[in-house]
Amino acid sequence: MVVAALGILINGFSAWLLMAGQRGDLNIRGAFLHMVADAAVSAAVVAAAALILLTGWNWIDPAISLAVCAVIVWSTWGLLKDSVRMSLDAVPPGIDAAAVRTYLEQLAGVAQLHDLHVWPMSTTETALTCHLVMPAGHPGDAFLLRTADELKRRFAIGHATIQIETSELTVCALSPDDVV
Repeated sequence: MVVAALGILINGFSAWLLMAGQRGDLNIRGAFLHMVADAAVSAAVVAAAALILLTGWNWIDPAISLAVCAVIVWSTWGLLKDSVRMSLDAVPPGIDAAAVRTYLEQLAGVAQLHDLHVWPMSTTETALTCHLVMPAGHPGDAFLLRTADELKRRFAIGHATIQIETSELTVCALSPDDVV
């Protein structure tokens, strides 16, 4: 019980240190949940041991173990979903792909947008690639820099690769509505 009580203090303090960073970073959230789970397991060990000492009911130990397992599975489900989503290069949950599409389509000189892809590069960085059809010609580097800056400011997309095409003949097989 004494070792488990120390585990509550140490793991609880570690979780407290990680609490602020766990909202925006999947790795820190995983470490935070691990520390919280360890603290909870230690608390369950202390509670189960105390109840067994008071009552003599040995069945409390496996019952508490099953309850701890259920809590851990429930609390880590979101982490599993987010990590699978990231591994599949899905559009990050905080990015509105339709709003990104609308912003790019409404840029001056853009006749068509295709091959728009938005995906997480890491737990804190997002990338975008797209093709903009601009029949009047390439608008220059200032346009690309301004667009990349605006994507970062509006949508937190820090790595944008924009390909300018002057003819709709170069459009790939994807529909203009496809976003991957």
